[in-house]
Amino acid sequence: MNTKVNLAGVTFKNPVMTASGTFGSGKEFSEFVDLNRLGAVVTKGVASEPWTGNPTPRIAETYGGMLNAVGLQNPGIDMFVERDIPYLAKFDTRIIVNVCGRTTEDYCEVVKRLAGQPVDMLEINISCPNVEQGGIAFGQNAAAVEAITKEVKKHARQPVIMKLSPNVTDISEMAKAAEAGGADALSLINTITGMKIDIRSRKFALANKTGGLSGPAIHPVAVRMVYQAAQAVNIPIIGMGGILTAEDAIEMMLAGASAVSVGTANFRNPQVTMEIVQGICDYMEEYGVEDINELIGAVQ
Repeated sequence: MNTKVNLAGVTFKNPVMTASGTFGSGKEFSEFVDLNRLGAVVTKGVASEPWTGNPTPRIAETYGGMLNAVGLQNPGIDMFVERDIPYLAKFDTRIIVNVCGRTTEDYCEVVKRLAGQPVDMLEINISCPNVEQGGIAFGQNAAAVEAITKEVKKHARQPVIMKLSPNVTDISEMAKAAEAGGADALSLINTITGMKIDIRSRKFALANKTGGLSGPAIHPVAVRMVYQAAQAVNIPIIGMGGILTAEDAIEMMLAGASAVSVGTANFRNPQVTMEIVQGICDYMEEYGVEDINELIGAVQ
């Protein structure tokens, strides 16, 4: 039974990875999860310099998920290279570094710093607000998606995954723009913009007013967008958005994802990624699937 998948020339022992921002850089979860069993660890977003993030409160529970407005708090690339990469390199798992920035130059600086590091792929978070364009996210404009992808690719030594925002009219257009810019793979979806109000205090639940909605509530939207993107492009897709069980992961793969990322579910059950890996194997055995690649995009 083969559970290996290939993304842009990189082979993963299985298609299960962690979603950026929900797993730190692995250390926080290592007493609960055998990192060697995961296809990859996707790190929290890393910027060219330390980011403090947004004011608190910045997390709120919702029906079927959560809202977060953490604001990509991170220690910056210097600390990440010194502390986090050496830690992850001790494990038999692929390392994917999530990169964030406020300008194209910010992204490229981090990508250049990672060129000689032992990481396998780069995931570029283009849901960051582009300060040069008045704060709209890079990922909400097709021309901007193509342009930043091209710039990042000029400096990248590892395959580049562009992480797409769902807060757009047509996800297929964004997927095509990333592919046109030279992306090696796509990951989607990032969080959906949401809001919660406390009716007793009559105040916003988040200091930022709005936040990113994640968790099972967004799963059907994510499946639809993964399917649409897979129909639009010829590069592999990492599907994410409300994956709680092996069934959710398999559904993503049938829609066209070559791999899956598990995010919010880690907060509910720190061992969920290993359970999903085992659940996929159980499914393959039950349904006589010899090669997991048979599942990718099997539903047309």
